[in-house]
Amino acid sequence: MSYSASPRPTFDGPALIPYETVTRHLWGDDESGEVADWIYVSSAKIHQLVFGLPPGGAFRHSDSYRTIFAADEVLYVLSGVMALSNPETGEVHRVQPGEAAFFRRDTWHHAFNFSTEPLRVIEFFAPPPSQGTSGSYAQTKPDLDSLKYAQEKWMGRWPAAQVEAVESFTIRPVREADLLWRLEGAEQQLLVGILAATEHLTVGKMQLLAGQRSDVEVHGGDESLYLLEGTLNVRAPENDGPRWFELRPGDGFFVPEGAAHQYYNMSDAPVSFLCGVAPRYSPGAPEVFSNGREP
Repeated sequence: MSYSASPRPTFDGPALIPYETVTRHLWGDDESGEVADWIYVSSAKIHQLVFGLPPGGAFRHSDSYRTIFAADEVLYVLSGVMALSNPETGEVHRVQPGEAAFFRRDTWHHAFNFSTEPLRVIEFFAPPPSQGTSGSYAQTKPDLDSLKYAQEKWMGRWPAAQVEAVESFTIRPVREADLLWRLEGAEQQLLVGILAATEHLTVGKMQLLAGQRSDVEVHGGDESLYLLEGTLNVRAPENDGPRWFELRPGDGFFVPEGAAHQYYNMSDAPVSFLCGVAPRYSPGAPEVFSNGREP
């Protein structure tokens, strides 16, 4: 299969994205392996999709499909067990459902499904492909001379060298204990766990208990959402069109930068969802360089 750019679904305002209407895309070839994508959002600021691999399936890369991009990425496992490798360094990470992996631009990555069920992974990606960060950028990078799936330098030194190894990783596993917790809201405080936050992308996980709702909020970037469990209602009080939306698990939602919105759990069961915001989480927040400092 020759290279073809992925579709880029965009929306003019707040939009419900039912699973049934999500844009489907298949990429890859015999060398890289074929991957199914469900693309929810690909705006000028953020890209959100779910990718899938069958039991025992994998994606590597080929000359046409090089998996090295100019973007920050968060991969959150929904089902299956993902072995995620940087074939340039040899590091390998095992990521289970409810866990994530984070890496920055210029990180080679291959993924393998080491389970007996389909692997489903939600991916947040920023800056997005519309900014030239994906396929066209990957073609400017030299191909790897060899592939590594182990780091021999730690053999004979484990676990004594664990701290040294973790500091050298280009891919960071993000588990429950690794989340940065925040209480957000003045009237209705909600508990938010941040998986990753850079100058390009912030990804968080939020839970609403029965009957809870958020304050009206505005972000300094486009927001894309994926509902994990429960029934979530979203209110867009200033929208010119519909202002009340209902999501089921697997549905997505898009909120453009600056648009006011509010989350409601009208049921007696918890609601949890992932959300990605790019480039800035808070409106009016200063721009931050990659070294973490303000300009």
